[in-house]
Amino acid sequence: MPRRVLRRPRAGESVLLPPETVAAIRADLATVADDVVDQIIREVPPYEDAFSGPMGETIRGAVQVALGGFLSLISDRRGPDALAPRASAVDGAYQLGRGEVRSGRTTDALLSAYRIGARVSWQHLSAKAVQQGIDPAQMASFAELVFAYIDELSAASVAGHQDESATEGRIRQRMAERLARHLLVGAPEATVLASAERAEWTPPTTLTAVLVHESQAGSLLQTFKRGTLLTADLPELDGDALLMVPDAHDRARAVLLRAVRGRDALVGPPRPWMQVRESFDRAVRARSLGLTGDTELHLPRLVLTADPRALEDLRAVVLAPLAELRPAAAAKLRETLRAWLLHQGRRDDVAAALFVHPQTIRYRMTQLRELYGDRLEDPATVLALTLALGVEEESG
Repeated sequence: MPRRVLRRPRAGESVLLPPETVAAIRADLATVADDVVDQIIREVPPYEDAFSGPMGETIRGAVQVALGGFLSLISDRRGPDALAPRASAVDGAYQLGRGEVRSGRTTDALLSAYRIGARVSWQHLSAKAVQQGIDPAQMASFAELVFAYIDELSAASVAGHQDESATEGRIRQRMAERLARHLLVGAPEATVLASAERAEWTPPTTLTAVLVHESQAGSLLQTFKRGTLLTADLPELDGDALLMVPDAHDRARAVLLRAVRGRDALVGPPRPWMQVRESFDRAVRARSLGLTGDTELHLPRLVLTADPRALEDLRAVVLAPLAELRPAAAAKLRETLRAWLLHQGRRDDVAAALFVHPQTIRYRMTQLRELYGDRLEDPATVLALTLALGVEEESG
């Protein structure tokens, strides 16, 4: 419904109240303010404790200022200062809306308070106007101006509420991003805790890093738990966004994994919230290997590729007996040795895995024993071969 816009009555219009009527109504403003506040307290639960003490006196004063501004507007005052009380009242309403955000109250509660204020104020104002002998035509115009004025004030309060909400939202987002950076750069614990307090963020038990394309981060943020931290302002992200999801461990991890299903996302392990950098680092490394989804499913690959140069050296050492063979022959023996290790020497299982006859496996294993000798029975050699050939399987 379009908001009614209050205009100042033009000279000669009958809606202007005579000075004695205005004076009579003005003398009753303190009583009106008290009644408005009492009714709001009774009918709007969020305000039940809001008007106690100094806050109640402030609101009562604001109601009187607002109504006094209206009376000045409809009186027969003229000159450049005629609209000053109205401007002051509108500004006060705007600031009231901003203050309601800081007090944690919604626009629903605010508008409910205005509706009650309008009803109670009109009851008082109309009764006083009738006592002063205002005729029906003037009363109708008077009513229209009263409710248009209160509409204007409520609209100003809503605008203040919206502006303050947007400002607070931006501030909280900046504070949350700063907290995320502190967590990831390893800032001192006192710094991190102070940052969390400024962001009004309650530390969880764990945080889990989730890497996702920046275009999908906003929708995922709405899906995840309240308190999820979001940042895209890190060099390592390279077009991705990082979400740090609170308490997504144990059974809650399954919920998190369902939320990212079908997206090109990487989910790190849950870590104590101050150690979330570990979860982030693992997700970043998984991404560098071209992996997706749950990093817990890629642990062998992540372990085996943790130190690529050390792995190259290990492979060179433990596969040295095959170095003198032709490449094709060496490849077949490596394949056979890997299957033999994985199937714990069960020849039929090895043959089935490689789609060859068991006699072929016997022949190849004879070759390998000639090349390695007793070392194939040495646990340390078996472990080294498993590591060296395991990454070959993961990469294949």
